[in-house]
Amino acid sequence: MERDAVIVAGFGFRRAATLAACEAALVQVELGQRRVTALATVADKAPLLAPLAAARGIALIALPPERLLHVVTPTQSRASLAARGTGSVAEAAALAAAGTGARLIVRRCISPDRMATCAIAEGPST
Repeated sequence: MERDAVIVAGFGFRRAATLAACEAALVQVELGQRRVTALATVADKAPLLAPLAAARGIALIALPPERLLHVVTPTQSRASLAARGTGSVAEAAALAAAGTGARLIVRRCISPDRMATCAIAEGPST
């Protein structure tokens, strides 16, 4: 029996972002019937997302910063390139966490307060 694909919500956010900003960004990319199976971000920012992952009963993937370096993303933010070496932290985190062969299915969306971004990637089934 084939399992469902891995669906990862990747996040990028400013230092002053709140959990509410991250939740708002996630709401903008929700997939209806397709369930997000994990949240992902850079390890140093992961603690902010822990309550959201726990509330949803899903994994939180804390990625080492070097995993995002040079991940090719459709979005090209100068701030993300300067800070993390990738065009979009949210898109890169989603792709890196979803594994080899992952594809971006929702480009980054920005929270209404512009403090957080979220993108969705789909990886091969496990």
